Amino acid sequence: MLITNLRVVLADAVIEGGALLLEGGRIAGVYAGDAPRHTGRRVNGVGLTAIPGIIDLHGDMLEREIEPRPGSFFPVDMAVHELDKRLAAAGVTTAYAALSFWDVDRPESVRGEAMVQQVVRELGRMRPDLLTDLRIHARFEVSTPTVAPLLAELIEAGQIQMLSLMDHTPGQGQYRNIEQYISFMAKWRRVDPGHIEEELRERLAKAGDLMGRWGIARDIAALARDMGLPIASHDDDTLEKVDLVSSLGATISEFPVTLEAAQEARRRDMHVIMGGPNALRGGSHSGNISAREAIDAGVVDALAADYHPATLVQAAFGLAASGALGLPAAVALVSAGPAAALGLDDRGRIAEGLSADLALVEDGPRPRVRAAIRAGVPIYWDAAMAGR
Repeated sequence: MLITNLRVVLADAVIEGGALLLEGGRIAGVYAGDAPRHTGRRVNGVGLTAIPGIIDLHGDMLEREIEPRPGSFFPVDMAVHELDKRLAAAGVTTAYAALSFWDVDRPESVRGEAMVQQVVRELGRMRPDLLTDLRIHARFEVSTPTVAPLLAELIEAGQIQMLSLMDHTPGQGQYRNIEQYISFMAKWRRVDPGHIEEELRERLAKAGDLMGRWGIARDIAALARDMGLPIASHDDDTLEKVDLVSSLGATISEFPVTLEAAQEARRRDMHVIMGGPNALRGGSHSGNISAREAIDAGVVDALAADYHPATLVQAAFGLAASGALGLPAAVALVSAGPAAALGLDDRGRIAEGLSADLALVEDGPRPRVRAAIRAGVPIYWDAAMAGR
């Protein structure tokens, strides 16, 4: 396939009126001027910007596709296919579906042990036929150590592609402000704040001290390192927390909640990840550090979908339009940045020899993904592309 008349976003430059030649699943040519003769499929890309296929290393959407309302479950294979289409339409070509290893004492939940096992099994079976390269990101909640044996079993079986270590115990991390936590959870779950307070007292009683919660995490992290998995920490809030997770082998700091923690993670050569929704909206939904503030401070390496994949392309183009970053640097936050954090050296940039993973975006006040291509094959192609 030859795509002509494109604006092409490279790692450090933008080509106007360029062309891309895709052959054998790879980028075979990047042209700044006249395109070569080509007898195969030829697509006119006038008005479109070609960026690398977006890489999302943390998206919580699959659990919501399976259980969109409490107690209302849909078939796992249906949920995977629907999320797969949604990701492709957002320009995402590689994604890590975040599954929570947490609350296994609630078997009726999407986070119950039986459901987690089913999701891992089904996604592994379906992966070769999906539109996107959809992988599993295991979120290990260290305050519920009973999940550790199942997680260890799946890691050893090669069914997990990324591990994050997290502690959502209120009073630290994302929910440092307990009153704010109670208010947020009451609104989110539409229950009386007193019910959340009662649950919180029970949870804090079970959680134990900080170091006790993290004891088993050391063993899980060691196993993940042996299997070559990227390891992330989550909601780093203090220098001591960054020191702890770094000692366990974490090389990624997801959604740090203070600028000081983000700066310390960067000092330790960790990849700092902020949320696409945070960057798009200009603030954290839970009152923590603004992604834009962290970007302005120069400590952000990548953006993740968190709970909304469409925010990634919108945030990247919005940052460029505002002048906060040049277009190559803004696009790198959703492509080359996550690729580097995950050790994916075959994608994340538009360059000869790399995988032909692309998103074609129509720029404007609200950019629109018109097409997505993975390994040279269109996986999303909307009506505006039909006449091209």
